[in-house]
Amino acid sequence: MGDILETVANTANLTNLARTLQTTELVDMLKTPGPFTVFAPTDEAFAQLTERKLDFLLEDQEKLKRIIAYHLAFGDVRTEDLRQIDEVMTVEGSIIAVEIDDQQIKLNDANVITSEKVVDNGVIYLVDRVLTPALVISE
Repeated sequence: MGDILETVANTANLTNLARTLQTTELVDMLKTPGPFTVFAPTDEAFAQLTERKLDFLLEDQEKLKRIIAYHLAFGDVRTEDLRQIDEVMTVEGSIIAVEIDDQQIKLNDANVITSEKVVDNGVIYLVDRVLTPALVISE
């Protein structure tokens, strides 16, 4: 099955997430048994960022770490859990709002675009936007 890092690295449309994970200190955490839940932005989600925002993130390792940590939650959060809660506490320390709109699960302004993928140390969902905690990026 593989763990979170192996699964992200071997998923074709998660190359940007795999690359950014490798530049943060979160890799060591994600090598542990966890469990963790990952809301993984696809390469298409990263492509929606303006070039200015992406450059800003890649140049500021602390902000990049915060943004990537905002896509991670402690514990094994399954689809049925997401359908019953209003928010998820992230590893970054902020919350992500959870809404159900016509059976579609939304996390802040991102749509969950796949059902959960269970891996050795947690669960991965693909999302269609890069989530950002408040006050990290300003236009």
